[in-house]
Amino acid sequence: MKGLRVAIASPRVDVCLELAPRLQAAFASIPQIVLYGEMPGSYDYRQLTICTTHQLLRFYHAFDVLVIDEVDAFPFAADPGLAFAAERAKKLTGALLYLTATPSKELQRQERQQKISVSYLPARYHGHPLPEIQLKLTNQWRRSLQKKRLPGAVKRTLNRIVTNQRRFLIFVPHVKDLAALAAALTQNFPALKLATVHASDPERHAKVQRMRDGELDCLVTTTILERGVTFANIDVIVLGADDGVFSTAALVQIAGRAGRKATYPTGLVQFFADSQTQPIKEARRQIRFVNRKARREGLLGGRDHD
Repeated sequence: MKGLRVAIASPRVDVCLELAPRLQAAFASIPQIVLYGEMPGSYDYRQLTICTTHQLLRFYHAFDVLVIDEVDAFPFAADPGLAFAAERAKKLTGALLYLTATPSKELQRQERQQKISVSYLPARYHGHPLPEIQLKLTNQWRRSLQKKRLPGAVKRTLNRIVTNQRRFLIFVPHVKDLAALAAALTQNFPALKLATVHASDPERHAKVQRMRDGELDCLVTTTILERGVTFANIDVIVLGADDGVFSTAALVQIAGRAGRKATYPTGLVQFFADSQTQPIKEARRQIRFVNRKARREGLLGGRDHD
């Protein structure tokens, strides 16, 4: 790292907690610290800082290199004060890098105006294509859940997943949908080890870790896990993908939870919706486009290392 002071910041604490052990393994000799609102312990100077974007308010011209991961995510994308904090946190001669798989319209506008330069990587590090979205139409899926029943198409898909002993994430639009879906899953698959999770869940981080450690078969979640978490060898289901809470960017990020590991580079991505909305169409188009671009550039083929 040439003695430079580096920070990697993300709007989501889940992303920070995901990155920290990877960076520790990659740069074992570099002192690092993880900063977020509910962190244990106190702040100490470190050469490598991993933090939420709110923590950048602590710093003034501190970093030679500052990387903002998931730059299009809430709250960074919605708070100009955080963008100002990022500019102030880097040294006057420092570099500011933005990372995202789903650039906002504002970032695309800045690129067109040549205010920022862009490097584009259309393939994952392991050289396998992104799992593409499959869509099945449902008929008023919430009515089924109210009766502790799963819609027929959903139940058939989950039967295959459970039979094949696959672990999976199920995304729902709203917190109020979590309990109903969990009850229906328990009714239909009593042996399934599952948990529900949402942004204000006090056990959120512990549940995510249990899923990461293989202690759970399924996490039923809101969009809080749309980005920044990696679970090996999972399938991804979205129930109610036509709900307005799911933007194109959210759907692309959710689909990206599958196939992240080189040892498990594939996975089912199945959306269920009462109708195909424009965000669903655009999310499917974007993933197909990226895979075609990666093939044209010879970036697909698979690599054996993780």
